[in-house]
Amino acid sequence: MIEASSLNPHNKQEYPPMHTCEHILNQTMIRMFGCERSKNAHIERKKSKCDYLLSKCPDDEQISEIERRVNMVIAAHLPVKIDFVTREQASEMVDLSKLPNNAPDILRLVYVGDYDVCACIGAHVENTAEIGAFKIVSHSYEDGVFRLRFKIVEPK
Repeated sequence: MIEASSLNPHNKQEYPPMHTCEHILNQTMIRMFGCERSKNAHIERKKSKCDYLLSKCPDDEQISEIERRVNMVIAAHLPVKIDFVTREQASEMVDLSKLPNNAPDILRLVYVGDYDVCACIGAHVENTAEIGAFKIVSHSYEDGVFRLRFKIVEPK
């Protein structure tokens, strides 16, 4: 078993529901628009934002569909699992282009059911049922960058 202490140190403590929601949003954007995972993200407890490189701004119907799809995944009550693999094994499953140069040879993969997998050292929920509802607050588009601002409404 690989100890978490052997991974790169993490520079902040995410809010697990929001951070896991970011994973779901990224995979939703990939599936809907064929883009890469967010190029820039600022994930916080109250409100977060992700930037995606897109050739045009999604229309209102597409914005609503992003929100609907993310909430469908959350409502599916998917398990969130962790696995440790070699960098070589990970490269066959996920994009490692954002990996820091000093990343170890053993990587931590985070699986959101069978919906998403990515290399990540952050904090996550154990099941998507713990996330709450995903709500798009606003969006903008400038110079090929689509910025999506969102929050989650916590379950009661």
